[in-house]
Amino acid sequence: VLKLFKLLHRTRQEVFKNDTRALEAARKKINEEFKNNQNETSEEKINELLKIASDVEMILRTSVIQAVHTDSDKI
Repeated sequence: VLKLFKLLHRTRQEVFKNDTRALEAARKKINEEFKNNQNETSEEKINELLKIASDVEMILRTSVIQAVHTDSDKI
């Protein structure tokens, strides 16, 4: 669980590099989700949550695009 938690935070830092708003929002969401489920004891539920977290990490890494505003009418 801790390994996946750290991986999500590393992925967040790479994906949202130089975007302080997105970095902070993602940090809060990751921490909130793990904290909300920290007392889960059901092995089935824990495995389901780990699968979701793993899927989220992969989606962040492969599907999020950061655009840079360079001019008034260009991105």
